[in-house]
Formats: sequence, structure tokens, C-alpha cells
Amino acid sequence: MARGNAKLIDLNGIQINVDDSGGTGPAVVMVMGTGSPGRVWHANQVPALVRAGYRVVTFDNRGIAPTSECVDGFSVDDMVADTAAVIEHLGVGPVAVVGTSLGGRITQGLLLSRPDLVKAAVLMATYARPTVMQQAISAGERELYDKKITLPDRYFAAITAHLNLSPKTLADESSARDWLDIIEFSGQALTPGVRAQLDLHIDEPDQLARLSGVTTPTLVIGFADDRTLPVYLAREVGAAIRGAEYREVADAGHYGYLEQPAEVNKLLVEFLDRTVK
Repeated sequence: MARGNAKLIDLNGIQINVDDSGGTGPAVVMVMGTGSPGRVWHANQVPALVRAGYRVVTFDNRGIAPTSECVDGFSVDDMVADTAAVIEHLGVGPVAVVGTSLGGRITQGLLLSRPDLVKAAVLMATYARPTVMQQAISAGERELYDKKITLPDRYFAAITAHLNLSPKTLADESSARDWLDIIEFSGQALTPGVRAQLDLHIDEPDQLARLSGVTTPTLVIGFADDRTLPVYLAREVGAAIRGAEYREVADAGHYGYLEQPAEVNKLLVEFLDRTVK
């Protein structure tokens, strides 16, 4: 057992830590990004969706304990299969699926390989092809781990904030200080499982063209000040999927769902109410 309603379940050949809000409303499965646990969704999005009448399911991706870390390596396809296994375990599919960053890439994979499981999809801070900068940052993170290099905590917090938060957020001295404290307190320990996740960003395929075959109702949310995955990548995904809706959130970086939760939650609930209920 882990937090709240979470429990470890044997799925797809591993143990996956699944948190289910329960209830009889339409199910929404949420997929987090690289290095982050599913509980990040619980700060803002899960309460808003539960209030709106949804049954919300989050889980820790493989690589994130207490889910199996699978330190010998795995693929995005494995993570797509994990997500499919979680949905099938619920027995209420098709469901709405919400993913951010790597979670958005996983959700794209689900739309392409198991559209029967997805009634509607939301892709936040998403991308369908690698970029030189993205690969360079990921390579640097892998090298820091492999060489056992630990950055000074305050510097790590500053770099993380710079890459993931909006300049507007960081221009407010009080807000910047709070975020630096939160990131520093959270720590920078990179586990073997997260290190395995970082390998996913080596030679990622370009699947932009394949997305034209997706017919599932899809909302793409771009964060205007995203430095980690620049917003033009999300715009590309929105343009590639036939009939997809695209919305852009201002004054939001890669952590836009944490920076601008009211706007993100509004977009989520409005879209899901139209496509799922």
C-alpha cells in the first residue's frame, strides 16, 4: 500500500501503484511525465475532476517506486501497455485519458495502438518528435547520474525552476522564492528507475505523421512559456490530429498544470463534459 486509496496491483508483468478515487462517474485515467509520481495530479487536477463528477485514476509509471522500477530498461511501448492494463483492470473502458509531457507521449501511443480503450484524450505539454535541445538536456541528466554528480541543492532548484516555470512566475520575487523552496525541499535524488526512464529519450522516433490517423476526440493544451518542450511542439500535435482542439495557456511553463491550475482545470472539465459525459 502507498497513499490514500493507492495499492500495488499485478499488471502487465509488473506491479503498478494505482490510486482510484472510486465513484460511479465517468473514469479519467491520468498519466504523469518523466521522473514524477502520479500523486502530482492530486495537488490540483484530481480534486477538480472529482468535484465535477468524475472517477479519477492515477498511477506511478514503471520506473517510479513503489511501482516496479524495471532498472534493466524498458520502452515507451511498455508504458503504453501498462496504461492499457490499468484501464482494462478498471473494467469500465473506454475512458478519458489525460497525459502530460512523457505522459502525453504515452497517451499518443495508446491512441495509435489501443483506440478502443480511449473515449477522449487530453495531451498537455506534448510532443511527437524529438528536438536537439530536448535530447541534449536528457543526455546531460543521464551523464550527471552515471558520473555520480550531484548539483548544489539551490542551484538544482534554480535550474529546474528556469526550465519548467514561466518567466512571469519567476519575476515575482515571493513566488520565485516559494518555488525554489518547494523544489529544493523535494530533493534531486535520481533513482535507478528514473534513470531508466531517461533512456526513453534516446533516439525517439518521429510519430507526427502517424497522428493523422487518430480519430478519438482530443484536446491538446500547450503552455505558452514552456522551455522544456517549447509550445510549438504541442501546436504541431494539435494540427496533426484530425479534429483536435488546441488551447494555449498563457504565463505557464512546463509545470503549467501546477502554475495555472484554475485555467487548466477549466479546460479539462469543459472538454470532458462535452466528450465523455
